Amino acid sequence: MLKYKRILLKLSGEALSGDQGGGISAEVLDTIASEIKALWELGVEIALVIGGGNIHRGVAGATKGMDRTTSDHMGMLATVINSLALQDNLERKGVHSRVLSAIEMQEICEPYIRRRAARHLEKKRVIIFAAGTGNPYFTTDTAAALRANEIDADIILKATKVDGIYDKDPMIHKDAVKFDKLKYIDVLNKGIKVMDSAAISLCMDNEIDIIVLDMFEKGNIKKVVEGSEIGTIVTNN
Repeated sequence: MLKYKRILLKLSGEALSGDQGGGISAEVLDTIASEIKALWELGVEIALVIGGGNIHRGVAGATKGMDRTTSDHMGMLATVINSLALQDNLERKGVHSRVLSAIEMQEICEPYIRRRAARHLEKKRVIIFAAGTGNPYFTTDTAAALRANEIDADIILKATKVDGIYDKDPMIHKDAVKFDKLKYIDVLNKGIKVMDSAAISLCMDNEIDIIVLDMFEKGNIKKVVEGSEIGTIVTNN
């Protein structure tokens, strides 16, 4: 029995680089695709948003002093590269998938159209939303919140390198305390880094929960979809 039948999975671009510090790690990409395939085989309807930090931050020197809009457009293109890489790996595993871009580039992916995205999900195709919202000044976190609401997702799963939300960075502070549950209003008031404030406000106003979990713990996402309490849930309740 599935607790969540339609999910929006948010992946950071940096996570795709693994330990190599930038670019795309073939091993990490394969691991993520395998986790997605396991969900797909359960019949879960899956949409993804991937960041572009693994590529865009690699050209940080070149973008220093650059116009913000230009820099953001470069970031959007980086998300397209990541999306195509994941789509290729999924297809090689027999998982039918589509990349839908907020910026039209018809030779390599489909333009984002809400009804088309919904139809792909109904046909059990994994959809990957690329190019963020298509607008500068908005992060891929905000894109994830926006798309999750547009496709009526049951939950947003934010897959990270840690197993939930802590009061401080657990990678640095050994005494960091993990939260099992947080309210949106507390996240905003305390400035807890889950997603940016625009994304948090969008989810709060439209009452869609976020679960933050460790993407590298095998089977984690599947367990959450089946109802296990893993990671940290952010909710209005």
